[in-house]
Amino acid sequence: MKTFCGRANPTTGSMEWIEEGEDYDYHQEIARSRYADMLHDKDRNVKYYQGIRAAVSRVKERGEKAIVLDIGTGTGLLSMMAASAGADFCYAIEVFKPMANAAVKIVEKNGFSDKIKVINKHSTEVTVGPDGDMQCRANILVTELFDTELIGEGALPSYEHAHKFLVQEGCEAVPHRATVYAQLVESRRMWSWKKLFPVHVEAEDGEKILVPPSEMENCPGVPSVCDIQLNQMPSSDFSTLSDVVTMFSVDFSKPVQSASTYYRVQLEPVKSGKAQIVLSWWDIDMDPSGMINCTMAPYWPSDPIWRDHWMQCVYFLPREEPVVQGEKLYLTACLGETDARVESPVCRCRAHLLWNRPRLGELNDQNRTRQYIKSLKKVLKTDSVCLCISDGSLLPVLAHYLGAKQVFTLENSGVSCSVMEKFFKANHLEDKIKIIEARPELLKPSHLEDKKISVLVGEPFFTTSLLPWHNLYFWYARTAVSAHLASNVTVLPQSAALHMMIVEFQDLWRIRSPCGICEGFDVQTMDDMIKDSLNFRESKEAEPHPLWEYPCKSLSDPREVLTFDFTKTVPQHCLSTEGSVKLLRKGKSHGAVLWMEYHLTADISVSTGLMQLSNEKGNCEWNPHCKQAVYFFSSVIESEIQSDPTAVTYAINFDTKTGEIAMDFKLL
Repeated sequence: MKTFCGRANPTTGSMEWIEEGEDYDYHQEIARSRYADMLHDKDRNVKYYQGIRAAVSRVKERGEKAIVLDIGTGTGLLSMMAASAGADFCYAIEVFKPMANAAVKIVEKNGFSDKIKVINKHSTEVTVGPDGDMQCRANILVTELFDTELIGEGALPSYEHAHKFLVQEGCEAVPHRATVYAQLVESRRMWSWKKLFPVHVEAEDGEKILVPPSEMENCPGVPSVCDIQLNQMPSSDFSTLSDVVTMFSVDFSKPVQSASTYYRVQLEPVKSGKAQIVLSWWDIDMDPSGMINCTMAPYWPSDPIWRDHWMQCVYFLPREEPVVQGEKLYLTACLGETDARVESPVCRCRAHLLWNRPRLGELNDQNRTRQYIKSLKKVLKTDSVCLCISDGSLLPVLAHYLGAKQVFTLENSGVSCSVMEKFFKANHLEDKIKIIEARPELLKPSHLEDKKISVLVGEPFFTTSLLPWHNLYFWYARTAVSAHLASNVTVLPQSAALHMMIVEFQDLWRIRSPCGICEGFDVQTMDDMIKDSLNFRESKEAEPHPLWEYPCKSLSDPREVLTFDFTKTVPQHCLSTEGSVKLLRKGKSHGAVLWMEYHLTADISVSTGLMQLSNEKGNCEWNPHCKQAVYFFSSVIESEIQSDPTAVTYAINFDTKTGEIAMDFKLL
């Protein structure tokens, strides 16, 4: 069966209907899953195995049969650990059908079919009894339902139900308990992901200060978790105001409440400052004594263990609070639905819906803003009629302050119109800048008061962009508004270039690398399943990753591979290139990183990717506000890293009709 899927093309802006096979969603889910990353997490696997062995031993010492309930079994790994540790029987629950099917095959391949029953249901639908899914209640509960915030993935209702209906009272649990920790910090960098700071502009008639609307100043932001690889945040970017404190613990061997719970802890600041951010992580004790512990703590208090399926959380306080060293204060947290005592982090100003956290960081980047100011000063004249095409950009305000006669901004959505309206009002510019809510191809002369545009500007930035080249939508928009442009129009940026570099990742390669044997169990069925799904489409595509969080070293020099001339309209023909890059350093060629550079004027550029390269070691510094595109070589996916290739050939094709980039790489 085929399905027609509608999607807005992020590069061309057109609505497309694509025919997809019935397996499309399933392949996407598998290809983008983090199963491999979990199976590569040696620390997690070893600790689970130790905890399971200890739990089975405790039950056997009491003279009981060891019956295991494994909720969220995935590959069946934890059930196989239990069976090999001497469990009499395991019920392995997995709700995702393709995964449950893979678990059945893996269990069979490893010779545990007589000890493990895979049940393809949500755990809350599992029944117990002679005719049920389980013959009897289990006396060991094994779970791996955790996410970065610990109790996500709908975990609490699953635990609550399991204790009521599926396990015996006083059962053993692996993990036995989890503890959540918090630390209060001040960090201009992280705070810049929540607030818009004032922007200073040196204009001919003195300094102008651009301020956010008061509604945004007092808005608590959005509730979605901000999870990052905290280890990659330099310690110079934050200042700790408190010691690490325990926020709360959950004992999984006892009935767990799914009702919202309120926690309050006392802190004594170790330093005076502005409380802005709460950093948080958790650990799990696999046994009651706490001897077998698996921690998500960042490096600075412990040894480095890399994992991407569990990271650390950044929570933003509703507002900045001054704290004084030694003056005690209380930190409150709410687990589950928020309660009246804790302000719910729901955006009321709508700006946080328009500008996500990396985007706010980008708007607050003074160096970047200076580049745009410098460029605008070069191209604006006193009679300039300026049109800005970007989502929720500050460029229209900069253009007005820097002397443009008239400024229009084209906004693509109701949200960006309402946010920009408030923004202009807060700066008394509502009658100076005209907002047009229209798609570029529907722009009429009356929108522009029958004027021709002499300066067309864009960052470019669009909220629909996922990959670096999706912002080429600016080029398509520029083409659509051609009739409204003066014959001598200045376009800023004047052009863009796609850049590429071959890299070796410190750890990110693990998310695409097969596992083969995991703690002595053969999980190749899982590898094959992921590979099939990657081959279905994804392995020939680049994927977006914020590389400031994922260290890598360059094996080649960066190379400009394609250029896009914004002074002209989008051509009818494809843009293609091929060539080869020499590998200058020894290392494993995991893949190519691609990014865009925008040439604002002849001598001013901004990069969405590489900011700096230290040549001796090849360490890279990446733009922290953008995701770069990563194309993993098939050798990573097939675990056949070639020994010392000397060069990589590439073929890259930009299809101007679809706005898509196809690429192919070969190691020589």
